[in-house]
Amino acid sequence: MVYPLKDKVALITGASSGIGLATARALAAQGAQLALTARLDTEYSKLVEEFSGRASIVAADLCEDGMVEKVVDDHLRTFGRIDVLVASAGMFHQGYVPDDDPEIWDRLIGLNVNSVFRTIRRVLPSMVAQQAGDIVALSSVSGHTAIHHEPVYSASKHAIQAFIHGLRRQVGQQNIRVGAVAPGIVLTKLTGYTDEEQIAEKVRLGEGVRAEDVADAITFMLSRPRHVTIRDMVLLPSNQPI
Repeated sequence: MVYPLKDKVALITGASSGIGLATARALAAQGAQLALTARLDTEYSKLVEEFSGRASIVAADLCEDGMVEKVVDDHLRTFGRIDVLVASAGMFHQGYVPDDDPEIWDRLIGLNVNSVFRTIRRVLPSMVAQQAGDIVALSSVSGHTAIHHEPVYSASKHAIQAFIHGLRRQVGQQNIRVGAVAPGIVLTKLTGYTDEEQIAEKVRLGEGVRAEDVADAITFMLSRPRHVTIRDMVLLPSNQPI
């Protein structure tokens, strides 16, 4: 038995590309109602074109003061509720700490950590009121195993892991399921992969996964029977040496 997602209102952040976009498509295929949020950039117009008439779409930079609250409140006014939150907005960064730029760290922590915490906090009262909800945060294998060439990114994902584990125990009694999906190398624009032939070869060699693979994992997590919570799902390319 699975938990049906048809007509559930799913808020997805970072929805204009990569895992967020793939998840929007996957949940739409399940019949979910989509509340999408993405930064106003070159990908945003494509998102609007694809989902025009099929989703509520709000442009927002979640690092701006008050923007998380505005986004969530706008979607709540549109739908009256949020049943599912997939917090996938984020950025990737590698760097050697002595030479790295702390301004980039501030942006990364603001998006990967603060905006996720604040978005979850804003949707929770409505989920508590309806005594039901699902929250999936995008983590990373580097949230389980610190990777030396991306220490700040790894730290941000360790923060996600700690938050998700603690939050699950706080709200589980309200029938709110909380979990994190932690992929390894995902072959998207975020990680520098745009050439489809290169992506296909990496997939063939087991050196990366597609955004659609992660979206499938998220859909699986959300569609489990209500008595089942998948707290952590680690999704690795078969040949990633971790």
